[in-house]
Amino acid sequence: MSASLKLQVTPTAIHDVLVIEPKVFGDERGWFTESFNAQDFAVATGLNVDFVQDNHSFSRQWTLRGLHYQLEQTQGKLVRVVAGSVFDVVVDIRKDSPTYGKWVGLELSAQNHKQMWIPEGMAHGFLVLSETAEFLYKTTDYYHPQSEACLVWNDPAIGIEWPLPQGIMPNMNSKDSAGLSWDAAPKF
Repeated sequence: MSASLKLQVTPTAIHDVLVIEPKVFGDERGWFTESFNAQDFAVATGLNVDFVQDNHSFSRQWTLRGLHYQLEQTQGKLVRVVAGSVFDVVVDIRKDSPTYGKWVGLELSAQNHKQMWIPEGMAHGFLVLSETAEFLYKTTDYYHPQSEACLVWNDPAIGIEWPLPQGIMPNMNSKDSAGLSWDAAPKF
């Protein structure tokens, strides 16, 4: 674990995937947090990244988005939730990685203020746990739909333990429903 005055950084089971916890200052009026500062991020993580795009999505409960990645113009992502809560999942698809084929999941919420740094070479997705959620993420490269790939959310070869209640199927678009199996999905 690494800490700066403003950020606490904790590696996950996939060492390059980091949980970022900004300091939150609160009193009877409410709270304030600096959600991103390039200098503090570099000091706390040892990473010098340039973000080129911000994305913001709104989703209803049990919506599952992902598991997405781009084969060209690969993206590092800094993700967070500003309303509601999600179960955020990352799968390591880097063939040379000691955690190849492994996944990590974490609840991100407006209440816990946690963020996750997801480096290039990962498939990423999330499941909305609250009635609705707003999900924000910064990317290190631009969206490149021609090289986008989607790993199927429920492949038993990966074994992601999505926190879905018994009998509930996730709400997904056709692209995500038709995601590729672990064996068929292109890797890095």
